[in-house]
Amino acid sequence: MAKRSISARVIAAVRGFGLAALFAAPLAAAAAGGAAAQDNKAMVLKLATATLNDAQHEWLKRFAAKIEKATNGRMKAEVYPASQLGAIPRMIEGTQLGSIQMWVGPPEFLVGVDQRFELLSAPGLIQNDQHAVRLLNDAEFTKSFLTLGANKGLVGVSLFLTGPGAIDMRTPARRLADLKGKKIRVLASPFQMEQMTRLEATGVPLTLGDVLPAIQQGTIDGAFGSTPVFTALQYQGAAKYMLETGQAYIFSLAAMSKRWFDPLPADLKQAVLATAQEATKEVIPWGADFITAQRKVWADKGGEVIYLPEADHAEMIAKLRPVGDEIVKSKPALKPMWDELVAAAKRAQ
Repeated sequence: MAKRSISARVIAAVRGFGLAALFAAPLAAAAAGGAAAQDNKAMVLKLATATLNDAQHEWLKRFAAKIEKATNGRMKAEVYPASQLGAIPRMIEGTQLGSIQMWVGPPEFLVGVDQRFELLSAPGLIQNDQHAVRLLNDAEFTKSFLTLGANKGLVGVSLFLTGPGAIDMRTPARRLADLKGKKIRVLASPFQMEQMTRLEATGVPLTLGDVLPAIQQGTIDGAFGSTPVFTALQYQGAAKYMLETGQAYIFSLAAMSKRWFDPLPADLKQAVLATAQEATKEVIPWGADFITAQRKVWADKGGEVIYLPEADHAEMIAKLRPVGDEIVKSKPALKPMWDELVAAAKRAQ
């Protein structure tokens, strides 16, 4: 299969990317704030993610630098990558409780908050990198998706692309049949579990911190994720064969603590939301360049990027495309948001 990359057209398309329309109604209505920051002391924000030196980390760094400037020092952000504040479930819980002000990660990890967060894992929905970016630029869908956790203490402020799906393996998988019988780590989503089942592999949900030791020990044969994550975490030493499948895409979501955000005075709320928009606008093209660069980094460090033959890739998509519709049929609560996602994907074609 021909190598996929995010083209210059995608970079140009996202230059004008903005999220202002996403927040105009529900979040502006919350502008009557409560407790104000002390005039003589900066309000410290803890920003957390499980990864390091990737788009998620980059988004947090940019937000941190901008928010201090935007608030004239009234807010100061501390960035904690690489699960420094705990495993992903603990970071999510901390964000809901307000001990962490913002968490960034794949929305599938929020399935315990709201099952609809898993919908972006649906395979066969997004055709290529350009299509994924256009989907993100659909304000109607993105606005709806970012509000999913509001009744569980989370305020979504950003949705951006991590990259096309890939499966990093201890031994090479050059044909679809090579995945048969393999144990492959997935995100905590039935959508990803079912994909592995239909490929005659076994999906093993693991938190990110447990993945590399499991690969090194041979407990699992590989991991489903995305090129930039595998490269940033140096997986090539234990599993050098990365099969970039692109049958689904990995996205990242930035969620604020509602308990922390709601009492803020109106001007700080506005600064936080505007800063999140700025960081997103910058990180999408940054991430596009990063994905392309990381393929080269992977190869330079001794890894191999593999693509399925066209016939095998077509067979994979044929097997996996029905997954979304079938899971949604068994979970009626997912259908309204699923219909919004499918419609947005069609508009983005």
